[in-house]
Amino acid sequence: MIIDAHQHFWHIARGDYAWMDDSVAPIRRDFLPADLTQIAAASGVTGTIVVQAAPTVAETQFLLSLAAGSPLICGVVGWVDLEAEDAEATLRELAQNKWFKGIRPMLQDIENTKWILQPKVQKALKLAADLGLRLDALVTPRHLDAISQIAEGIPALPIVIDHCAKPVIQGGQDAGENWRAGMKQLGGHPNVFCKLSGLANEYGSGWSAQTLQPVFDHVYQCFGPDRMMWGSDWPVLNLAGDYATWVKVAQTLAADLTQDQQDQLFSQTAHIFYGLADSQ
Repeated sequence: MIIDAHQHFWHIARGDYAWMDDSVAPIRRDFLPADLTQIAAASGVTGTIVVQAAPTVAETQFLLSLAAGSPLICGVVGWVDLEAEDAEATLRELAQNKWFKGIRPMLQDIENTKWILQPKVQKALKLAADLGLRLDALVTPRHLDAISQIAEGIPALPIVIDHCAKPVIQGGQDAGENWRAGMKQLGGHPNVFCKLSGLANEYGSGWSAQTLQPVFDHVYQCFGPDRMMWGSDWPVLNLAGDYATWVKVAQTLAADLTQDQQDQLFSQTAHIFYGLADSQ
């Protein structure tokens, strides 16, 4: 049994996917649960976490409606304007939905690297923690220090780093000491987790278990299997490969782990982090 801790659905006619330009033309079409069900089952995936792809509460509500009607979806990570006057009311309302598991501000698209450290944003994050929600951190290496400050300042907030913080590894580049040091620092916070996802897209053409092994080894050293979870980042993954190949490559990366450790990486950590038993 595998839990896909990170994938997306979208219905383009909804009209709030501003990032979907010609650079992502191959995936600029609708992707809905029926499109993933057989693909996931063929790789032994029995449940998924669907993650926001637009900075609107309307899209979050759309994803929650999909969760209510799809046995594949175990939970939803949505979006809330953490700077808004009604942020508290919105968080409280969404938290009443059993499928709503956490929030994801799109930090990679915000020019201000320290945006998340604003007092009003931190206030909203503290409320999220009080409501039993989690933070998905869509970040790049420039954000790692700020996320470390949030982890230290709000220890009750579970945080997961999406896509291993997008190390700069395109075409075989070295991920860099800043990334390695930042991930090690984050690994020192017990409330910070990491998703093994997105690496095929970061590497680009030629990605394989061999080319991605150094990133996996460092992240594993920092977080261990009890704070790592596998995710596909499908259908964004389709820009660089396919679902079945990424599953197999991830399993190859983890081949030296014990069976219990592999079970943590591919299922149990996601169950625990997202509280999936609460929505089954």
